Amino acid sequence: MVSDKRRRISLGDVRHEALSETSSTNTECLARARAGDSGLLWVTAERQTGGRGRRGRPWVSERGNLYASLLLIDPAPMERLASLPLTIAVAVHQAVRSVLPPGAEPVEVKWPNDILIGRKKTCGILVEGERLVDGRHAVVIGIGINVSVMPDNPIYPVTCLRDQGSAASPEELFAHLFASMTEALNIWDEGLGISEITARWRAVACGIGEKITVNLPDRSISGFFAGIDDNGLLMLDTGTGRMTPIAAGDVFFG
Repeated sequence: MVSDKRRRISLGDVRHEALSETSSTNTECLARARAGDSGLLWVTAERQTGGRGRRGRPWVSERGNLYASLLLIDPAPMERLASLPLTIAVAVHQAVRSVLPPGAEPVEVKWPNDILIGRKKTCGILVEGERLVDGRHAVVIGIGINVSVMPDNPIYPVTCLRDQGSAASPEELFAHLFASMTEALNIWDEGLGISEITARWRAVACGIGEKITVNLPDRSISGFFAGIDDNGLLMLDTGTGRMTPIAAGDVFFG
């Protein structure tokens, strides 16, 4: 049973294990969870041999970029978990912005949690969950950030931090992410702080008011991006007189 007010997470509560190579930092975290890990564990790797993105897409994971996953155990009641991706996006946005030089192109969040620099993707986030045999719920937050390697992506324009003038190493970037994620999770407060999180997300959102197309598993819908509701659902104005809420999909501008 999760209490209505959680104990604040300190930086000292969070552990970090750095690996040279693994199949996937998400897979590694899930294995730790099944083995009884208590959570608040970061696993990073210099290289992944089986990195993956949303919908099972492969995630190119050569050395030079940041590959990191955070394991959380019972992070919030299930009805509040939907707002966690917004929290992650706020944290990653802060970390990326902190290593860019003054005058760099705008850093924005594309719904729900892709990080763009000058409208080019530099980060992918994959959140996975699993009910463990002992009844606990494991949530793994996987984050891949293009630091110096920029894989080809036929779906979106891409960039990397190096091309944006940043000299930060993956290790330096992770230090910023370690701190910003802890701060964001404390603000989120197991979903009780969602109003502050959504306010911060909206302040750095990309494309509000613009025409977009959302690709769903079975169809595509076009309209104007009206922002998000208080639970993080995308609100699409299709011109029918009412908003269409969308929980998951790939967003394309224009």
